[in-house]
Amino acid sequence: MKSRFNKLINAFGNLPAIAEGIKNKVFTKDDVEDIASIRWSICDKCEFVDRKGDYCAMPGTAPCCADCGCILALKIRSMSSSCPKGKWAAFMDDDMNEELNKNI
Repeated sequence: MKSRFNKLINAFGNLPAIAEGIKNKVFTKDDVEDIASIRWSICDKCEFVDRKGDYCAMPGTAPCCADCGCILALKIRSMSSSCPKGKWAAFMDDDMNEELNKNI
């Protein structure tokens, strides 16, 4: 597992995806929530889900992914994000992701 410091450094490279997850959590849309629900059902059964927060990049943000440290409530709502273990994929290609980043 990566250290918390390494997870935080990696998070800086993912700021657009994090912002997208925040936006989609605050301003909910049914289609995003449907996808988030499916993703959560996968994460909920995963051996890497951290319910206590021991492996979260940011303390106090559990449940998170113990592998990447991401806040799952945000990651599952970021359509440009994918599971680091390949259990679910992103729904956006690079062009769609770039267009989204312009609008965030």
